[in-house]
Amino acid sequence: MTEDSTEETGRAIGVVALLPNIVTILGLCFGLTAIRFAVEARYELAAGLLILAALIDGIDGLLARRLNAASPFGAELDSLSDFVCFGVAPAMTVYHFGLKDVLGLGWIAALSFAICCCLRLARFNVAAKDETNDSGAFTGVPAPAGAMLGLFPVTLYLAGFLDLRDAQWAVAIWMFAVGGLMIARFPTISLKAMKVSRDNVIYVLLGAAVVIGLMLTRIWLFHVCATVIYLSLLARDALRHRRA
Repeated sequence: MTEDSTEETGRAIGVVALLPNIVTILGLCFGLTAIRFAVEARYELAAGLLILAALIDGIDGLLARRLNAASPFGAELDSLSDFVCFGVAPAMTVYHFGLKDVLGLGWIAALSFAICCCLRLARFNVAAKDETNDSGAFTGVPAPAGAMLGLFPVTLYLAGFLDLRDAQWAVAIWMFAVGGLMIARFPTISLKAMKVSRDNVIYVLLGAAVVIGLMLTRIWLFHVCATVIYLSLLARDALRHRRA
């Protein structure tokens, strides 16, 4: 065996080690396809793909840790994918849904949302080790959660509750507000840091079954309810931070 062939073999990467990157690219495909459907005014498909992208967002990191396949390349790929899926795609979806008729304010609101997501991800990349505090909470709203909050006007309509396209200035204000939450400095809840006592595990599993059932049968109702609950938790965290 020659020296060149030995060096080439040493550079080989196992296919299993590529699984986290493949999952990341899958999420990126969801985000890009959501933009296409938003342009075509197919908001159900656009919002559904973004929800799927948010659900699988944590899978690539989990796989990387379990397979010991974490790499700087994978981290950069994940960050770029997050910007498209949770910054650009939600901004474009909401813009085509209910921001096109507010003169220039609608586009400014969409730009502001996407830029805030970019700033959020950049801050996370620079200070990843400090992104969670001692209680395990995030600093500001994470990008996937921000994307789900941004989609709230769309899912309100899809769930049959409210059509905000007749009040597009309200949608613009909402997008500005969600963008501000992503770059905020107060601690917010992290599901990864939550712990459940053994006595309550059965109730959590039952709750998970209800959530999965809603997601499979009434996805838009589920999104609206989850958004309202998350907003209430954010309000609680913001008040605690202000008092502290």
